[in-house]
Amino acid sequence: MTKCYQSSFEFPSVKRRKVEADFSGGAITSNAGIGLIAQVDRQTGLTKAAARAMRDTRRKASCDHSLRALLQQRVYGLALGYEDLNDHDELRQDLALQTATSRVEALAQDRDYLPR
Repeated sequence: MTKCYQSSFEFPSVKRRKVEADFSGGAITSNAGIGLIAQVDRQTGLTKAAARAMRDTRRKASCDHSLRALLQQRVYGLALGYEDLNDHDELRQDLALQTATSRVEALAQDRDYLPR
C-alpha cells in the first residue's frame, strides 16, 4: 500500500518572499495562524475601513509606516495574544507577522505608535 504524505504547502508570495509551510524545520514561528487572520482582514476590509475612518495628523514625510500598517500590526498582535505594545519590539522581526502585513522588512516599534 502506498502512503502519500505532503511535506510542504506553498502559499502566495509576498513581494519577493516565498511563503511555504514546510515540516522539516527552518525558520519557525509560533504565530503561523496570523496568515488566516490576515486573509479574513483582507476579505472583510476591517483595518482598511478603520484606517479610512481615522484622521492621521502625522507629517507623512516623517512616517515609515502607514496608519493602516500600524493598525494591522496592532490588531494582528492582539489577535495572537500579545496585548502590550512592548511585545512589538520582538514581533517586528517575526516573519509571519511581516508576511501577514505584506512587508518584507521590520515592522513598527512600540515608539512608532506614540505621537511625537
